[in-house]
Amino acid sequence: MAMAAVAIIGRPNVGKSSLFNALAGEMISIVEPTAGVTRDRVSTIIGRNDKYFELIDTGGYGVVDVQQLSEHIEQQIITAIESANIVLFMVDIREGIVPLDEKIARLLRKEGLDVIGVANKADDAKMFPAAGEFSKLGLGEFLCISATNNLNKQVLLDRIFERLSGIESARPAKPVMKIAIVGKQNVGKSTLVNAMVGSERVIVSETPGTTRDAIDVRFEKDSKTIVVIDTAGIKKKSKIADSIGFYSYVRATRSIQRADVVLFLIDATTEVSEVDKKIARFIADEYKSCIIVINKWDLAKETAVTGNYEDYLTKLLPGLSYAPIAFTTATEAKNVQSVLDLAAEIFGQTTTWITTGRLNKAFEAIKAGSMSAGKRGGGGHPNIYYATQVAVNPVTILMFVNKPELFDENHRRFIVGRLRELLPISEVPIRLLVRTHRTEKKN
Repeated sequence: MAMAAVAIIGRPNVGKSSLFNALAGEMISIVEPTAGVTRDRVSTIIGRNDKYFELIDTGGYGVVDVQQLSEHIEQQIITAIESANIVLFMVDIREGIVPLDEKIARLLRKEGLDVIGVANKADDAKMFPAAGEFSKLGLGEFLCISATNNLNKQVLLDRIFERLSGIESARPAKPVMKIAIVGKQNVGKSTLVNAMVGSERVIVSETPGTTRDAIDVRFEKDSKTIVVIDTAGIKKKSKIADSIGFYSYVRATRSIQRADVVLFLIDATTEVSEVDKKIARFIADEYKSCIIVINKWDLAKETAVTGNYEDYLTKLLPGLSYAPIAFTTATEAKNVQSVLDLAAEIFGQTTTWITTGRLNKAFEAIKAGSMSAGKRGGGGHPNIYYATQVAVNPVTILMFVNKPELFDENHRRFIVGRLRELLPISEVPIRLLVRTHRTEKKN
């Protein structure tokens, strides 16, 4: 069953993203006084009493974009309008009707849409009478709201759910997996998203920095719901020139943290950069399952032989040595579905529960082999009594040992390497925890 959709439409800088965040109850869209910050369709799901709808934030209609993306932004707005059951037409009560408001109103009347007019920035009740002017737009009375102060937020939600009462809209299927697509600017992240979904869901441009928000896109594959998160291109902190860039960076890193599997895109036509290394370290530090996706492979030089390239990546990105490598041409959707299948396999590994019996058999095999990586000398010999798995995603194993201080980084790295060889978790991060065995505490 399709879910009802509610789109927020309006000219630039009337507060659409502020309203979107207020109704969602969290900061999803970037809010900035600069006109044209939102470009793509950003969406979230809102529910009440088993009734749900998709709320869609859009770019400012009629925005003049400095990166020549105005046409792309407008197409995203039109697509949102065409898919919406209800349109929230937002205006600025402080500025009154302007020509662009009239143009939008004509468009909405022409389409015969169900419209709820909202007059934003009505921070004081004394301003409410001024909303009467907007009835001239031929779309009924406008509700006075203040998105930043949550004024009349519940009244607006009541009106939305009332209008949706005759539309069937069941609880959306819970996604089986969340995939974050990350990388530096202009490596093809948005192109890959569109290739996965099979439509122009996000704006694609040769201009670096086109994507700003972290955009969740839901789609179905093999009758299962997947959420893929398109993120802004990450760049050096020294090159983050404004607050928009900062918020984009924060959302990209948060997207890594909330993802089940990360697709780390690298441009095959360029050398691995310091930004790539920084992203790899962050993914490894967060213990995130990852696929290193080498995009634009069709443009790679003949010297970039697959085998040698894999060795090259292992040397430069040692923290992600566990991550499988895939090669794609997103513009032609080559190998894109294979990457999705691989992501499902990786997700299966990182959510694997290993029985205590099987896990301890693996540790017995490790102890029977060489343990030379551990500390020796006056500190004694590191000894593992037994282990148990305590969490998944990442696979987290608690070891009960004689002396935790003997299990240094080299020793842990050795154990993790052997566990990957002995257990069905060879391509995902493994987090090791150590705890003193209670018999040792008594001694």
